[in-house]
Amino acid sequence: MQVSRRGLLAGAAVGGGLVIAWALYPRTFPAPLATTNSETAFGAWLKIAKDGVVTVAIPQLEMGQGVTTILPQIIAAELGADWRQIAVEPAPVSGIYANIPLAAQWAPLWMPDIAPDLLGLSEPDDGIVATRFAQSTRLTATAAGTTLAAYETQAREAAAMARALMVEAAAQRWGVAPEVCDTQEGFVIHETKQLRFAELAGEAALLDPPEQPPLRVQPVAETPAPGDLGAPLAFPRLDLPSKVDGTHLFAGDIRLPGMVYAAIRHAPVGSAASVAQYNRVAATSIEGRVQVVEGRDWLAAVADNGWAAEKALDTMDVRFSVANPVDSAAIEGALDTALRQGDAYTIAERGEAGGNFGNASIARRYDVGPALHTPLETATACAWLHKGRLELWIASQAPERAREAAAKAIGLSAENVVLYPMPAGGSFDRRLEHEHAIEAALLAREVGKPVQLSWSREQETMRAPPRTPVAALLAAKLDANGAIAAMRTRIALPATTLEFGRRLFANDTHRAAIENSAGQRDELACDGAMPLYGIADAAVYQAPATISLPTGRMRGGAHGYTAFFTESFVDEIASQAAREPLSYRIGMLRGDPRMVDCLQRVARMAEWGGGRDGSGQGIACHRMGSAIAGGRIACVATARQAEGGLRVTRLSAAVDIGRIVNLDIARQQIEGGLVHGLALAMGSSATWVNGRPDNRRLSQLNLPNLTEMPDVEVDFIANEASPFDPGELGLTVAAPAVANALFSATGLRLRRLPLLSHGL
Repeated sequence: MQVSRRGLLAGAAVGGGLVIAWALYPRTFPAPLATTNSETAFGAWLKIAKDGVVTVAIPQLEMGQGVTTILPQIIAAELGADWRQIAVEPAPVSGIYANIPLAAQWAPLWMPDIAPDLLGLSEPDDGIVATRFAQSTRLTATAAGTTLAAYETQAREAAAMARALMVEAAAQRWGVAPEVCDTQEGFVIHETKQLRFAELAGEAALLDPPEQPPLRVQPVAETPAPGDLGAPLAFPRLDLPSKVDGTHLFAGDIRLPGMVYAAIRHAPVGSAASVAQYNRVAATSIEGRVQVVEGRDWLAAVADNGWAAEKALDTMDVRFSVANPVDSAAIEGALDTALRQGDAYTIAERGEAGGNFGNASIARRYDVGPALHTPLETATACAWLHKGRLELWIASQAPERAREAAAKAIGLSAENVVLYPMPAGGSFDRRLEHEHAIEAALLAREVGKPVQLSWSREQETMRAPPRTPVAALLAAKLDANGAIAAMRTRIALPATTLEFGRRLFANDTHRAAIENSAGQRDELACDGAMPLYGIADAAVYQAPATISLPTGRMRGGAHGYTAFFTESFVDEIASQAAREPLSYRIGMLRGDPRMVDCLQRVARMAEWGGGRDGSGQGIACHRMGSAIAGGRIACVATARQAEGGLRVTRLSAAVDIGRIVNLDIARQQIEGGLVHGLALAMGSSATWVNGRPDNRRLSQLNLPNLTEMPDVEVDFIANEASPFDPGELGLTVAAPAVANALFSATGLRLRRLPLLSHGL
């Protein structure tokens, strides 16, 4: 069959066929966008309806970060569309939306036994193996701040191609050259003439597209300006109105004919677990109960309503048999042994720090307890198995992995599973896991009806793999002026990202993932540990520790704890050397003037007083990504004595994320990250005893509430560097800034997260 380039790029989606993405050439894929008789699709990213509505496909999970605004904004600006006529829909699963930068970054997870450098994976855009893997496995995962890196160019090119075709159609009608036409607010314009997109879409799709998408000279960029807070937004968020009025649909809002509702109890965490006993007869008195379903290490009750399902489980008094239940004392013992005595992998070296280090001028140990995700929406999935096909409604950051796992659980091929992507009520990377998809599929098979499974808050807290606990030992040698001449960082932790990768890519159980990753080198688990400062000799070592608690990825990745270690340690060194913390940092940042700008900006914002004893001010900074393309943040936290203890009263942050696509969303992300980081600094953790966390409710996690919220101010430093996703930066820097502020306020150095977990 001969397929023209016109058919591939433009009009094929009208009646099926193939579509090609420029960045993925020469791969072709089935046209992903479904259209009605009133719509014309242009490639894989957008379609235009007869009423002028431009619908944009979104291949990423909306979990509050604003992706359903960012990507449409890029397309609307490049296309010249009217923002009031932009709509969105979840993109279907397709290799054309492959997240290649994430595949390259996570190569150690899906290909753990082969060095990435041998396969061209060190440069995400050029990694052939990563590209093929992402396309063939339809990896569209939403994680690690890769949305813009993965999709901005594709979205711009799709919009530019559609614009060129509509301009060509209009120019033919008017008998003018396309070069003298442009698009604006949903119209093709030339002098006083104008035609609506809706009038041109059908005939435009039949034209031959140009050889290359004619991109506009400047990509989308918003520049921060004084007094911009409260100003009208050029691109207000598309998801906010429905979230405000309650019509936004989540997985828990799905209603299907004959649907029943399931509640679940999971076994405590241990090396092996099973259902030991339960009183089935006791639940017969519960009105609306349908049946009980027993899993490998869980028990579920299914009823006509959720309350009856929960009540039935309470009445049955389920007991589990658990071998070697998880205990925090044993975890801390394993970390301590690895830190002090275990063999270690060399993760990174600079200069001669890996040689004879000699006696350190200063050495400090830092510890981090397991951190809980606590998303507002607990794990929820709807499943319906009928006519040999499973339909699944679920919020997933890795939808194809969830689809395949659910299919395998009930013996179907993945082609017989339809996944409807739902938005998430928060995630913080919790929705990279898909255990609840498997459970919902099994329940649907056993019950024979549509089932909605919702985990309670207690089950979410107990079953979700937390961010790993960590112990770290940092040592430094100082020169005669008190500057750091050499530094070593030794980190003891399980191979947590490899373990997560086993669950995500190999569909391992929690226990199998631990066993299959134990003792291995895990470079991603030490991300951000190499200090950004110009320290001539520096080294990072990983000491693997085997613990029985399953652990997983959290927003910010390893930077969430490595920034705490490094910035707390630098502050301690400055104090010991009697140096002012701000100037001490700036003096070591010879190779990063952008970070110097952030530090100086935040010092002015917070009216930095030198961090002197009793001021209650603490400063910290961190960079994610490379020195060229990375994002930077500097933060000053202010703390004071308050009724009932210490309180953080102010968080100020100066941020450099290069070109800013949407200033309002960037500010939301930094503010949210700072608050999330504050929660992790002060609470959001648990201690495991007999396989159960002691804190299983939100009220027990010492999360900041509205009455305790500090004032938060964020300022951006605009430049033309590549855009960096702001979603994780705020989280990384909050904990060390708060720890340093508490030291300034009290004179006590807290070296464990959560900071007040052992009191003052």
